[in-house]
This record gives sequence, C-alpha cells and structure tokens, in this order.
Amino acid sequence: MKTIYHAADSRGNANHGWLKSRHTFSFANYYNPERMGFGVLRVINDDFVIGGQGFGKHSHRDMEIISIPLAGKLAHGDSIGNEGMIETGEIQVMSAGTGITHSEMNGSREEAVRFLQIWVMPNKMSVAPRYQQVHMGTIMTPNEFNQVLSPNADDAGVWIHQDAWFSMGEFDEGVTQTYQLNNPNNGVYIFVIAGTVVIDGNILSTRDGLGVWDTKHFTMEVKEAATVLVMEVPLSM
Repeated sequence: MKTIYHAADSRGNANHGWLKSRHTFSFANYYNPERMGFGVLRVINDDFVIGGQGFGKHSHRDMEIISIPLAGKLAHGDSIGNEGMIETGEIQVMSAGTGITHSEMNGSREEAVRFLQIWVMPNKMSVAPRYQQVHMGTIMTPNEFNQVLSPNADDAGVWIHQDAWFSMGEFDEGVTQTYQLNNPNNGVYIFVIAGTVVIDGNILSTRDGLGVWDTKHFTMEVKEAATVLVMEVPLSM
C-alpha cells in the first residue's frame, strides 16, 4: 500500500471576507504543481460563507460537482430549473456536462454556512446537465463506511458519471473499521472532517487528508470520535 499525507494546515488558503476557503488541491489563486488532484479527484474546497452571501451565478462544463453542507444550509438555483435548499445532512451533485449555470448562496442571512465542494472529472463528456439531492440520514449507520455516492443510479445516495464511490461515517473512539475498495485499481482519498484516526501508521486529525493506493482495502483505527469522508476514484482518466 502506498500513501500520501496532506496536513490540514498545508492546504491553500483564501480569505475574501465573505468567503474563507481552504483548498486541498490547486484552485484559483492557489497553485502547487505537486497538489493538482488525486487521480480524477480534482478539487476539495472547505468553504465558510457568512450570512447573506455566497456564490452568484457562474458556469461549469464537463465536471461532476458535489456539495456537502457541514453546518448551516445553501440556497441553490440553476439554469435547468432547480431551486431550493441544501441542508446539513444532505449531499448534492451536479453533472455539468454540456454546460450549466448555477448559484449557491448561504440560505441564512444570520448564520454562517460551512460546506465541502468537491470536483470529480467525468468519464463521459458533453452529457446532458443533471441535478440530484439526497438526504443521507436514512443511509447512515454509526461506525460504518456508508456509501453516499456511486456510479449507479439505483444505488444508495447520489450517482455521477465516473467509476467512483464516496462513503461517510461517524465513528466512536476505539472503533476499528476496514474499507474494501469497490475497484482494486482505484485509489482512495480519506478526508477527516472531525476527530482523529490512524491509517497505516498515519495519524490524521481534523481536516487532514490521506491518499491511499496499490491496495484492495485499508483499516482505520479511531483515536478520537471522528467523522470521515472516503472518496474512492480512478487514478487516471
């Protein structure tokens, strides 16, 4: 098994006043030639947006865009007719395909919103734009890696145009859990939302990341109650 560790404080930093963002991989004004992504996983942005602010209308093409609110709620609108709120405990995906315009604003004028925005490069170009939003509460079992995204429309969670699987879990201190890859040729990027875990001797704390490949599984030991996002993706297009 091979690994690459990214400490939380090694991420790119952007402070626009209304938006504070940390970038795991190169994005916007943050450029690091050694941090261009992990396989087809291109962006992990950890965004904090103050009340009443957000991302106005802007466009995307040929990208799978996943948003996961961690605190607060997002007001979403797009050019294919979707309008509504994305709340903590939900996951949203847009397949930008031939082109989509959207906005994501803080759904509250008083409270801040914190969310992850993740970009995955698709395995099909120029698809019809699509939108999907799912509440994860019914598919979350404590102390398990719970699938929340896959390539299959009939699976639990959302789906995307890529041979990728995302899983989330909330784990108690002292738990040991093993993740089995769906495709042994894939790699896995583990992002610790909160808490402390150990994987292959690497101690990961809040907002640390670890890329893992050349293995069919990995085992995680939970040292402090943790919330973990696992992103299994192809290592090449």
